[in-house]
Amino acid sequence: MLDSANFPLLRTIQQPDDLRALTTEQLESLAAELRSYLVQSVAQTGGHLGASLGTVELTVALHHVFNTPEDRLVWDVGHQTYPHKILTGRRERMHTMRKKGGLAGFPKRSESEYDTFGVGHSSTSISAALGMALAAKLKQEQRKVVAVIGDGALTAGMAFEALNNAGDEKADLLVILNDNDMSISPNVGALNKYLTRILTSRTYSGAREGSKRILRHVPTMMELAKRTEEHMKGMVVPATMFEELGFQYFGPVDGHDLPNLVKVLNNTKAIKGPVLLHAVTQKGKGYKYAEEDALALHAVTPFDHTTGKKHSTAKSSSPTYTEVFGQWLCDMAAADSRIIGITPAMREGSGLVEFEKQYPDRYFDVGIAEQHSVTLAAGMACEGMKPVVAIYSTFMQRAYDQIVHDVTIQNLPVLFAIDRAGLVGPDGPTHAGSYDYSFLRCLPNMVIMAPADENECRQMLYTGIQLDGPAAVRYPRGTGPGVEVVQTMQEIPVGKANIVTQGTTVAILAFGSMVPAATTIGLELGATVVNMRFILPLDETTIAEMAASHDALITIEENTISGGAGSAINECLHRLSIQPKVLNIGLPNDYSDHGERGELLADCELDESGIRKQIDAFLKSLSIQRPTDKLSVNH
Repeated sequence: MLDSANFPLLRTIQQPDDLRALTTEQLESLAAELRSYLVQSVAQTGGHLGASLGTVELTVALHHVFNTPEDRLVWDVGHQTYPHKILTGRRERMHTMRKKGGLAGFPKRSESEYDTFGVGHSSTSISAALGMALAAKLKQEQRKVVAVIGDGALTAGMAFEALNNAGDEKADLLVILNDNDMSISPNVGALNKYLTRILTSRTYSGAREGSKRILRHVPTMMELAKRTEEHMKGMVVPATMFEELGFQYFGPVDGHDLPNLVKVLNNTKAIKGPVLLHAVTQKGKGYKYAEEDALALHAVTPFDHTTGKKHSTAKSSSPTYTEVFGQWLCDMAAADSRIIGITPAMREGSGLVEFEKQYPDRYFDVGIAEQHSVTLAAGMACEGMKPVVAIYSTFMQRAYDQIVHDVTIQNLPVLFAIDRAGLVGPDGPTHAGSYDYSFLRCLPNMVIMAPADENECRQMLYTGIQLDGPAAVRYPRGTGPGVEVVQTMQEIPVGKANIVTQGTTVAILAFGSMVPAATTIGLELGATVVNMRFILPLDETTIAEMAASHDALITIEENTISGGAGSAINECLHRLSIQPKVLNIGLPNDYSDHGERGELLADCELDESGIRKQIDAFLKSLSIQRPTDKLSVNH
């Protein structure tokens, strides 16, 4: 925890009410302290730094001008909300950020009344804020509703759907476009500042509306005035698109000029109907190292705030699953000119940096547009290309209709490389990949694979790209058990499991990331362990053999038990009219909180200790003796 004595003004702010009494000069001092506190705090805990540094002044101005939480403030994604948390009574808990039992890394309704909407995925803020504004209108409650959305989040179709609806509803809604990378943005200077202040002033707005009332009865003059206004504004601001959607557009303003922000926000506060304020900010603002490399310091592990360097940690000699995928994609692209790499704005996270460098013409970053990424791939597949969609499990949920309608119904050869499957840790439930087995295995034509180790991941990717239909390879965050990756690629027989150990009495059928723990426990128990490898199609022959030759079956997966791989095995047994004793182990039908991945697995009893405990209780309930045979692993 940081010494509050080093932040004399900030420590007096317990709630936004405290900063509403501050002068403009005090607000600027507060922003400086807030930025310093933020850097030092995130240096200790890790987290999303760059985006939060870019919204310091904007956050101070919003809480100063608006009567939060009575006025609703809705953030998009939430990467930029650390200043918001600090100013809304959570400063003393910032040292717990993203730790088990501590503050969430994103706005969370149960955490604070100032977190009006829980977020984590992109492009939801305008829809949610519009809902709040319309609800207030229906209840005849006088409150302002503000949505803050980044330029990246604005690339998603959902954001434009909400803008279109908001303009049509004429709701009292302020949308702030937090623009830190839009090429259309002109330089921000005194002229723009002056024009924006004029455009948002009551005098201008009053004259504008008064002129409309007068000229409404003179159609030709009304049209001339409208065109003149559009051309004049179009000379200095990129307003046309938002105006056509029904918004009054103002900006761009310097998102770090706090005095001007306060004035502009006070002006927009008085305007009725949908308003869009375009604020230009800089990611990493005010912290030298983040300004120099905003991407590297977007999301960070603990670091030395005086140098910007990460604390040295022992790096595993094994590649991560993401690195295995990235290398495989480059190797495949070298051998096959039809290979295409597609990502919805996750180049670094999905391991596509090297692929983009080597094959820029075959690399497509579509922005935060998961639905589009899938249908884009489908269109390419129609023309004989071999598209690979690199996507996180949690984000794949957003494109489910496209997977069904545009890929599997048409049986198109699109390969999904699904990263961050299972529990992911500090980012919490919004980013956990807990459901992909469940929502994919019901789809005809789909092949779903889960590697037990790094080499199997490479071979499964190769298998998937050879298929003449859709396939998915699902792997967890981080490293695997440390198996050597064989460069030579070979197809794995589709739907064929692999028996790891041959035991008696009990058979453990494990999927993907759970195979290493299952193997360790199976060796202790003298149990048969099967690396199932395929969720769809299942190896029904092996399942039937295991049921016939063992007293009990145990399934283990890092997916929700409801509708997951274990459920698929239960269905298979029922279909074959086989009724053995079965224990399904997996993620509970609940949302895991944030914390280290190991902690979350332990909470779900999916670590070795928890799995062992569940198996012992199951065998005891059936009066089955633990096998004692000494086994070896089949290679």
